[in-house]
Amino acid sequence: MKMASVGMTLLVGMSLALLVILAVACAEEEEETPTPSGTPTAAATGTPTATAEVPGITPTEIILGVDAPLTGGMGAVYRTIPEATKAYFDYINDTQGGVCGRKIVYKMEDNQMDPAKAAEAVRKLVEQDEVFAIVGSLGDVPHGGVWDYLNEKGVPDFLLSAGAHKFVADPEGHPWTIQMIPDYRNEATFFGNYISENLPGKKVGVLYENQPFGLDGLEGTKMSLDPDKNEVVSEQSYESTAVSVRSQVANMKSAGAEVAVLYTTPGYTAQAVKEADKLGWQPDWFISYVNSDQMLFQFVSAELLEGAITTQIYKLATWTDEPAIAEHHRIMREYGGPSPTNNTVYAQSLGEVAVEVLSRTCDNLTRQGLMDAVESLTDYHSDLQLDGINFSFGPDDHTAIGNARLLKVIVQDGKGDWEYFGPVLTYEGEE
Repeated sequence: MKMASVGMTLLVGMSLALLVILAVACAEEEEETPTPSGTPTAAATGTPTATAEVPGITPTEIILGVDAPLTGGMGAVYRTIPEATKAYFDYINDTQGGVCGRKIVYKMEDNQMDPAKAAEAVRKLVEQDEVFAIVGSLGDVPHGGVWDYLNEKGVPDFLLSAGAHKFVADPEGHPWTIQMIPDYRNEATFFGNYISENLPGKKVGVLYENQPFGLDGLEGTKMSLDPDKNEVVSEQSYESTAVSVRSQVANMKSAGAEVAVLYTTPGYTAQAVKEADKLGWQPDWFISYVNSDQMLFQFVSAELLEGAITTQIYKLATWTDEPAIAEHHRIMREYGGPSPTNNTVYAQSLGEVAVEVLSRTCDNLTRQGLMDAVESLTDYHSDLQLDGINFSFGPDDHTAIGNARLLKVIVQDGKGDWEYFGPVLTYEGEE
């Protein structure tokens, strides 16, 4: 998670010859990409320029691609994200004529949360569909199978919906990858700091998926806890193919953990909470933001989750009195999007950032122009974001989000909901 800036160092050696396939209308020399600073909300403005063989760019279209879990158990949870982004693009096409005088085409392929399937899907998008950029690729494990390929090809790996720290730890070696969702390790530091400040003396257990997502959560928790105040007494991993985490939960209870930090996906989160209840164990729960959606209450009762803490950065989908959220509901309804949730609010925000950046490339509509434009995006704020939370990008910072607020589960009229508390938190970096 970066907290305030995401950037992109361009691959100037190997990629320059491939990327400088620029064409500017009625001009013999290449124009420089405009780099205005500051950002209101996303706007699709600009005049189309002539292009010469830029992949994914035609006189009438900008073709983008995404690989995401569209089927299976994880598809049931997360396919609404690319679907909601597509609905937003359709809204921009209908109301603003697209971007740079071109309609946005958003091609979706199923990665089934599998690296091999992701590689197949992304190669199809790049080599057959010839997309301009991959926008919003979803899933840490599947993306591990494609990010080297995209960087070697000089294809923008843009607004990645995968929060593993490795995707932003090497901007020089992977200059084409830009992360949209928060870095898991950074989020976990918010949990560790909160636990040491507010729950001193309590023993901590961590349940985590044995993948970058979980390993980053474990690392962030341990690096941010004050060892004089809190001891990690149990570290329990599970495989993403596990049938049950019952034994791991029992081990945490037996170790005397009074706080449980979960870097688990919604199905396993629900299972862990249910198993703890069966064992009569009631720790203070901290759960990764991948769970911070109303959908979680379909897996486990809100009563069992009451008081669980997570993080978020957006206005909540249930805040329909908020004009921006009411408009989100309208866009999803009228443009074929899924039912609004916190995940779809995020997905529209991703689309807004993509449109804003594309609108800055109209005079240099190339892959390198896209990267130049994203590097110019500073202090971006849309009406969907909480006050005090902005996105910024830069050459040495490849993750958009360095801030968050804590969010807890509440029960109202027998139904689960989320409630913010506390100030905006900022990741301060490693000491």
